Amino acid sequence: MIEFGTNHCQIVAEGLAGRRPVDGAVLASAEVLRERLERLRSLGGSFADVEFSPQMAKLSRRRSAVAVM
Repeated sequence: MIEFGTNHCQIVAEGLAGRRPVDGAVLASAEVLRERLERLRSLGGSFADVEFSPQMAKLSRRRSAVAVM
C-alpha cells in the first residue's frame, strides 16, 4: 500500500535505476504519475506534447498488462 506523502517520482526512479525491485509499489507509483501526466496534457498548450521517457513508458505498459491479467 502506498502511504500519504509518498514521493512517486523517487519510487519510480529507483525502480528504473535498479536500486529497488520493480514491484507493486513501483507499478502503482508509475500509474499515479501516468494519471498526473494525462491531467497535465489535458490543459493543452505547452503541456500537450509532454511525454514520459521510453523507460517510463515501458513501465507504464507493464502496469497495464498486469491489470489485464
